[in-house]
Amino acid sequence: MKYDVAIIGAGLGGLECGYILSKNGMKVCIVEKNAVLGGCLQTFKRGTATFDTGFHYVGAMNDGESLNRLFSYFNLLELPWKKLDHEFDTVVIDGESYPFMGGHNDFAAALTERFPDQKDNIKQYVDTLKSVGDHIFDSLNPKEDTDFYSTSLFGVSAYKFLTDTITDSRLRDVLCGTSLKMELSPNLPLYTFAQINDSFLRGAYRLDGGGSLIAEHLAVDIEAMGGTILKNTDVTSIKVDSEGAVSGIVVNGEETIECKWVISNVHPSYTVGLIEETPYLKRVYRSRIQNLKNTIGTFTANIRLKPDAIPYLNKNLYIYENADLWNYTPGKTDRMLIHYYPKNKGQGVKELRSEATENDSSPCEARRGLGVSPNREGNNVYVENIDIITPMAWSEVERWADKPMGHRGEDYVEFKNKKTEECLRMAEQMIPGLTGAVDRIFTSTPLTYKLYTNTINGSSYGIRKDFESPMTTVLTPRTPIKNLLLTGQNLNLHGVLGVSMTALFTCKEIIKELKIENHEKE
Repeated sequence: MKYDVAIIGAGLGGLECGYILSKNGMKVCIVEKNAVLGGCLQTFKRGTATFDTGFHYVGAMNDGESLNRLFSYFNLLELPWKKLDHEFDTVVIDGESYPFMGGHNDFAAALTERFPDQKDNIKQYVDTLKSVGDHIFDSLNPKEDTDFYSTSLFGVSAYKFLTDTITDSRLRDVLCGTSLKMELSPNLPLYTFAQINDSFLRGAYRLDGGGSLIAEHLAVDIEAMGGTILKNTDVTSIKVDSEGAVSGIVVNGEETIECKWVISNVHPSYTVGLIEETPYLKRVYRSRIQNLKNTIGTFTANIRLKPDAIPYLNKNLYIYENADLWNYTPGKTDRMLIHYYPKNKGQGVKELRSEATENDSSPCEARRGLGVSPNREGNNVYVENIDIITPMAWSEVERWADKPMGHRGEDYVEFKNKKTEECLRMAEQMIPGLTGAVDRIFTSTPLTYKLYTNTINGSSYGIRKDFESPMTTVLTPRTPIKNLLLTGQNLNLHGVLGVSMTALFTCKEIIKELKIENHEKE
């Protein structure tokens, strides 16, 4: 069968590209090698507890903010979003707690109260973040490619900006304290740091039911618009014709899907590996892509708790002990994110839409605004499960990489148990009695992440961006192969907002005059 566009990978970027193109009348086929859609949006159940794989909370979701406008376009506001408290994050450094308040002014005021001599510096910091967030859609229409790199904050050091702007070292650590949502390194571009941290000041939300609801919702709408989604289907090669343009993809080693365009939502290194030798893909380009460095992975302890044991907090906790925030030492447990899951019905998209038709005040109301999930029968007094997330390098688990899941040996189990004990010990300082409240613990490492999300070495944030080399580490959707495009977290921005923006960049290569309602303020 012939299609206008074939999309490799049904992660968030692939599904959003499929949605945009289907909505604009194109015939789309999305191919996913796994049985479950969503990539890093996948959820899984352990008993009655639902856990997320890579999705935990999002920013810029207040009315009129960037992700809110994008999700309005993608018809995702009807999902049961839950706004976090005004103090949406708490950063704990060596036993001292610091609040992260929603809104630029309140965020600045709370930190100025703790660091009064840094008032002007805090204002300069917040103004920089706000400027990035205010102009996030400007990058959709760069004057030229060189503008995108040379004049943007992708070419500026986040670390240098912080050391130049903030003279108090403890305040610098506090401001970086929620940045486990990225990999802090001396080469991190200021744009990446500022865009991510700014977005959460503009409305931090959780999703009652897990990130898979996003993937399911997009998939249902894509198919309703005539799109095709193939699961359990492995793309084994990308076909290139004699003129250097894509002509289709080969799936499962035998069947060809013909198409005019191919969008790859898998890692660029995997993508170039799907292309046989051709003069249109120079070896130097292939080598450069395959040798790009990737960000670090994570260890996660998914903890199911005993009933009514731990009070629910409608915020996230970040904890550090004697940590150098800008440098991670493999094997050292000195930083973590603790994510609380609100109790929920565990509904799927079909159940939500059925409920919406029966109750006018349910999710269908979200078409006129954000569908904030209510507390159901007071069930959010206690939390049913939490995640503890801490960085983990590939080098820490590489010795087990050639062994299949479930057969990695007792030393791997002991390694994970030791890491879990270290995490629980750290978490106890903010959640007294946590260890005694544990029912079951399920753990994952970069090996797990690589298996289920097909990321290089279990990388959490994709290709490592480098402000000193923005033109080689910050990728555009275009490739040397005509009509072969890239999308997803490995290009320029990661995270839900970053990937959603990247989907727009990619689709604008196909639909030059792409117009997306609500993506710009009137």
